[in-house]
Amino acid sequence: MSENELPERKETPLSKKILFASPRLGSSLVLGVEGFALFTLYYVAYGLNPILVGFAQAMGYLSIAAAQFLLGWVSDAKYTKWGRRKPFLIVFAPLLGITFIFLLLPGLVLPDLNNKSLLFQWLLIWDIIFRASYAITTPYQAWLAELFPINERPVVSQAQNTFNFIGNGIMALTTLIVFTNVFDKLQTDINTIPSEFLIIVILFGGIAILLFSLICFVLPTEPHFPIDTDLIGNLKIILKNKNYNLVVLMQGISGFGWSIISTVMLTYTEVVLGLSTMEYLIVAVCLLLGIFIFLYIWRKSIEKRGKKPTLLTIFIVAVIFLPITLLGLVSSISPLILGIFFILGIAAILGGWYLFPYIMYADLADDDSKTTGALKAGIYVGYPSIILNIFQAIGVFLLGLITSLPAITVGTNTFSLGLVVWGPICSVILLISYFYTKKYVTLDFAWER
Repeated sequence: MSENELPERKETPLSKKILFASPRLGSSLVLGVEGFALFTLYYVAYGLNPILVGFAQAMGYLSIAAAQFLLGWVSDAKYTKWGRRKPFLIVFAPLLGITFIFLLLPGLVLPDLNNKSLLFQWLLIWDIIFRASYAITTPYQAWLAELFPINERPVVSQAQNTFNFIGNGIMALTTLIVFTNVFDKLQTDINTIPSEFLIIVILFGGIAILLFSLICFVLPTEPHFPIDTDLIGNLKIILKNKNYNLVVLMQGISGFGWSIISTVMLTYTEVVLGLSTMEYLIVAVCLLLGIFIFLYIWRKSIEKRGKKPTLLTIFIVAVIFLPITLLGLVSSISPLILGIFFILGIAAILGGWYLFPYIMYADLADDDSKTTGALKAGIYVGYPSIILNIFQAIGVFLLGLITSLPAITVGTNTFSLGLVVWGPICSVILLISYFYTKKYVTLDFAWER
């Protein structure tokens, strides 16, 4: 194959599309718990200062920024008998699962969790290592552009997001129904690990290891074709790609909002709404159903209207919806009704947004290949993590500051004022993202038609 030729990709059987997408179940379980419940676990259950929790998670975002970029570039560099991507999946899959277990279960090693200084160090170290291990998703996602032609990517992305949200649904059900009781038990006896918590954490970590390892042994290795792995040269090419960098910056700006939303949504339902176990079950089922419905709606919108019009609609829906968190200041509203509306809105906006990154960077890599003749999928997927995770790091650190605002009492609940004002703050952030995207970003290309 000559340097300017890309590998020919034939129609892929649906079974292989589904199999390729399946590791997103494991990754969504572990990252979902880390993003959805870790702040609540260390802040509410373990009693760690929210600013320290936010700082530790911010450092985790910075570690993944470096790791995703490096793994993208390095996985481009050498073609082995296992291809470019599989060796990294084999190495990092066990690390991802093991670090997740240590991160969630400090009581396995630490003798006294009342020692907040030691607990903070544990959280900081293991969140950094866990997030770096999550960079396994960079060579995995780069594989998408090499295995599937552009017309198949929306279907593969929908399958990935279906697994994502099956995982997030399982995670949400588990967190809302099981972990909330675990948090109560830990507040009573911080140094005893509830058995259900131990089993679930180990199970989730094991699923992540299994699924990433499975595709390495079942899916075929991508064909060999040359990639220019000169890091400086490739960076220069990327930095000259104006639209690519505008898309990266768009994801970074909106990442301020998305990181806050995904991190604090459980804390909002746990602390502000104070739902009962049965109410949590109802809300979790609404989240699960909402996710599947909106995944289908947004995917059909992409196919009918295009990527950019759909993304702009998602931003507007989020801008209008997110101030609903202020209703937590009204004690006369039923917590269950508010919880259902809140979680359905979250399902709508996150279900739409998470559909995009997989598609965007595979398409941008393909767009670059039209002029350069080389499909540098690894670096195209890895480079945005630098900008994105820096913005997300600032976002979760900002959340730590917001949730350290003075406490207020609404009805029988007492909570930080920050736990209700984060919604309007995110609304403003995503409104800025809307106008920026509308004016500067191209997501639909003439060659797609």
